[in-house]
Amino acid sequence: MFRRIAGLTVLMGMVALLGTQSSQAQKPTVKNIILVHGAWADGSGWQGIYDILVKEGFKISIVQEPETTFQDDVTAVQRVLALQDGRSILVAHSYGGAVVTESGNDPSVAGLVYVAAHMLEAGESEAGEGKLFPSALSKSTALKTTTDGFTYLDPSQFHAYFAADLPADKAAFMANSRVLNLAVSFKAVITKAAWTTKPSWMVVAGADRTINPNLERFYAKRANDRAGSSHSIALNQSL
Repeated sequence: MFRRIAGLTVLMGMVALLGTQSSQAQKPTVKNIILVHGAWADGSGWQGIYDILVKEGFKISIVQEPETTFQDDVTAVQRVLALQDGRSILVAHSYGGAVVTESGNDPSVAGLVYVAAHMLEAGESEAGEGKLFPSALSKSTALKTTTDGFTYLDPSQFHAYFAADLPADKAAFMANSRVLNLAVSFKAVITKAAWTTKPSWMVVAGADRTINPNLERFYAKRANDRAGSSHSIALNQSL
């Protein structure tokens, strides 16, 4: 059910294609696209993609996950799904990939798009799979944890590890408007992987320092058998 794709231009094309495939099969066209952000970010990071897709005639919703627990984030996606007027496509970045892998089992979800995201199997966690191919971030001193167990990135290192190909001022704004993510959420175990039963696509960010690109390729190859961008590929390719 999975296809590898490279580059955000291709991503837009594949999302558009998925929106028309159902009509070719004598089913209602999928017009609803739900964008799901990752850790240490919020929905504003999708604005460039939002603008592109709205111009293409899609109905776009952006989930603002609270990042307080993994289940809270899954519920946030389910809540937005329930507001739609038909079937939807979920598009996720980073940690959001784990969130949509779980929430995407909702029968109203027509397909999933993973953008530099974790594409986990049932029984796996983001923290566990990350050990297969450690990222540059995991080997650095940039990842910090608060006394009550929430993670964030050191603002002075945010640009280098999270958004290296963005302008410095934009990366600085992201660093200082970050959403802290509960550390144990990265250890949440998937109960059922939606991508195993639904059409799914992956964008690999070849210069990613937050998730090792080889882990992204591992996810893609595992699902079925290249883009040079930092982890903030959605922002970089839409500027």
